Amino acid sequence: MGCGSCSTGGGCAPAGCKSNGSCLTGGCGKMEVYDWLSNLDTPSNYTPFQVIEVKFKGARKEFFLNVDNIYLEIGELIAVEGPTGGYDIGHVSLTGELVRMQMKRRKTPIDQVTRKVYRKATEADVEKWKIAKGLEWETMHKARTLALDLRLSMKISDVDYQGDKTKATFFYTAEGRVDFRELIKKMAETFRIRIEMRQIGMRQEAGRLGGIGSCGRELCCSTWLTNFKTVSTAAARYQNLSLNTLKLAGQCGKLKCCLNYELDTYLDALKDIPDRIEALQTEIGVARHQKTDIFKKIMWFAYPNTEDWIPLKVDRVKEIMAMNKRGQKPVNLKEEALELTPVAVVEKTHDYENVVGQDSLTRLDDKSRNKNNRNNRNKGNDRNKQVKGNQPASSGKPAQPEARKGQQPKQAQQGPQQAKPAQGGRTPQQNKPGQQPKQNQQPRPPRPEGQKKENAAVMGTPAEGLNTQEGVPATGQPSANRNRNRNNRRKKPKDNKPKNESE
Repeated sequence: MGCGSCSTGGGCAPAGCKSNGSCLTGGCGKMEVYDWLSNLDTPSNYTPFQVIEVKFKGARKEFFLNVDNIYLEIGELIAVEGPTGGYDIGHVSLTGELVRMQMKRRKTPIDQVTRKVYRKATEADVEKWKIAKGLEWETMHKARTLALDLRLSMKISDVDYQGDKTKATFFYTAEGRVDFRELIKKMAETFRIRIEMRQIGMRQEAGRLGGIGSCGRELCCSTWLTNFKTVSTAAARYQNLSLNTLKLAGQCGKLKCCLNYELDTYLDALKDIPDRIEALQTEIGVARHQKTDIFKKIMWFAYPNTEDWIPLKVDRVKEIMAMNKRGQKPVNLKEEALELTPVAVVEKTHDYENVVGQDSLTRLDDKSRNKNNRNNRNKGNDRNKQVKGNQPASSGKPAQPEARKGQQPKQAQQGPQQAKPAQGGRTPQQNKPGQQPKQNQQPRPPRPEGQKKENAAVMGTPAEGLNTQEGVPATGQPSANRNRNRNNRRKKPKDNKPKNESE
């Protein structure tokens, strides 16, 4: 079983911290020391060094006295004396003579090492230690809520429980001094443990929490960096980097520590390059400085209202600067420009091939695209067939377009239609409201108003829509038309005789 947060690779079981999966989150692999004396045999009269180095959460390492000379190996869980009583659980990070060298490097005398190693961690100790570690996340969020209720300008970033679950250390960041006496009282009442508050910086907070930087690797502060030096914007200016805070700042909110890594190399290269140069005086005009390639020692200049940059060697730039001081000017910088060979782009041939037998990643998209094209073609063919089937076969005239929704056909707009209804059918005037007449009916010519009354008042003559009997409407004729015929018959003048009567 490997460690999930280790950066040493190999699953952390045989190589790395050798904790066999019990490594904590954050700090795994930080300040790891290679035991180069492990393969050497110790002499028979050798007395082992009694001080050992133990690692805790957050890459915290401390020295303890092994008074009982317990045989310990790197990576074992042991119970050691706590700083304020009780015991704590940690991993053995270093033993033997290398501990003496670590104490010398960290300037820690042996007299200051007073706490002792109790025993190897038992199963009960490990279970209690795991329960305490499981409470850290919930405790941190509750403590943040209490701090917000008290309106304290602080951020609690991490909580570290002691192995015996009797004490908790709260790490916080703040811009200034914070009075958290009331906060400690409320946290002690809530958690029923001893409380210790410890203020850390932004970089220490990022080192405890860990993460992945913009370079794609783990943060330097959480893996190997221990001494945090001041980083200024001058480091970015010397390296010709854009002063963009979003790009230069790390996860801690400060400038990245890696800006100092190559600063000495840039300072050595800048010794041969003239400083504070803005322009060069020539006979055709003033050439302004655009940029500088520090390691190639090439400087680019450009004339006003031109887009071409003129590359010059640093030595030639120094000569022109000396000429300008003497009052002399070169003719044109374009005549002295360097010929830069373009970088040839070499096509890389991959040393692998597709042995799985998969097709391209867009194979499914191609199939769906072909299927959609086929469906579109089929719809187009069906539409053409329908258009051809609607046209009359005998007449050579083009088919009339279908009427749009909400519009009446042209025949209906010209006037009322006259057609004989079937037995028991309706006349065109008797259509329901909103119902449009059929297109195959022919329009009838308009009749004068007097003729309408005369035809309606004919007695004994079968008219349109009437049976042979007098005044009896045809089968299926509405009662409204029958009443209208009766009214017209009553209003008929006496002296006016119908035409059919004389015949």
